[in-house]
Amino acid sequence: MFDQRFGTRAIHAGQRPDPTTGAIMTPVYLTSTFVQNSPGVVKDGYDYARSKNPTRAALEANLAALEGGRFGLCFSSGLGAMDCVLHQLREGDHIVLSDDVYGGSFRLVDKVYRHHGIACTRVDMTDLGQVKAAFRPETRLVWLETPSNPMLKVIDIKAVRGLVDEFAATITPSGATDATLGPLGTPLQRPLLVVDNTFASPYLQSPLSLGADIVLHSCTKYIGGHSDLVAGALITRDEPLAERLRYVQNAVGAVPGALDCFLMLRSTKTLHVRMQRHCENALRIARWLEVHPKIERVIYPGLPSHPQHELARRQMCGGFGGMISCVVKGGLEASRAVLERVHLFSLAESLGGVESLIEHPAIMTHASLPADARRTLGIDDGLIRLSVGIEDVEDLIGDLEKALG
Repeated sequence: MFDQRFGTRAIHAGQRPDPTTGAIMTPVYLTSTFVQNSPGVVKDGYDYARSKNPTRAALEANLAALEGGRFGLCFSSGLGAMDCVLHQLREGDHIVLSDDVYGGSFRLVDKVYRHHGIACTRVDMTDLGQVKAAFRPETRLVWLETPSNPMLKVIDIKAVRGLVDEFAATITPSGATDATLGPLGTPLQRPLLVVDNTFASPYLQSPLSLGADIVLHSCTKYIGGHSDLVAGALITRDEPLAERLRYVQNAVGAVPGALDCFLMLRSTKTLHVRMQRHCENALRIARWLEVHPKIERVIYPGLPSHPQHELARRQMCGGFGGMISCVVKGGLEASRAVLERVHLFSLAESLGGVESLIEHPAIMTHASLPADARRTLGIDDGLIRLSVGIEDVEDLIGDLEKALG
């Protein structure tokens, strides 16, 4: 399957016609349990739906193929997927976290796992010197988003991988190898590099090929693509690591239902087509906003004015995504007026759906960040974030023109 192009994998990977009826779509297996021929003798590992479900198994194989991985695991939310990764750590371990991340990701680390003895250092990962300086002997996880949320920083995944390897060589016990992960409960022998690929989607960016150990997705966003489900996923190439992750997936039980998995399989079949339109529309709108007299600044990786534009051109393929952040002149009141006047852009949290959304990070998605941290990142009162959908772009520009006017 890996020798086939993305669109072919999106439609076919992990799926085959139903052997009973020949149905071309994977059935929705709405069952909690599976009959056993003899005690403990199960067919293809199916005994209880929390552990394994045929619809979920097809989706996990599909997502693994799209990311160029070997193992996929799906969860009931993106934060459920993140929680599974954090469960790989032990008391006293340390995380290097990119400073600009989804507010819920920061909340999970800072407000939940910190109380379990997990330390965290947040750094601007566009500055590799800061990344290198943040490592401690007990660092076991490096977590980044690229493009980041909401400031759309683009982080050099391959360069960060090099720093992780350089650091790992100083702590890896003699005789241990990268695959020496051991079962859950034993300490990690090396730090894991995790990339949240939600904003780019597998269509635009392949973190595993650049050195990531694990790729995370909030499947609620571009993978689901229709604002009708909440889900998450992890993908890896490392079998011992996949075994550790799957153990937690089963033990904690934060798995998606079969119908949500079916909906995601429906959605991945059009991911490449949708992403092309998201990217085309976003680039048009970003260029239009950049010259608008009421916009102070536009942040979009596809613009030459973006500080990591050249890196984005190398690291992302086929486009620069559907997310735009911009600063409205006049601060909070001016930005609030824009948000209240839009019609086609719906004022709502989340992103990645076929419809266009608009929101205010400081008030909405990133309110859990301390005010001083928001200011440091540039999340000020005039900043708004646009999730550009796949509507007719001229209508979207007209909607923004009226709202800004």
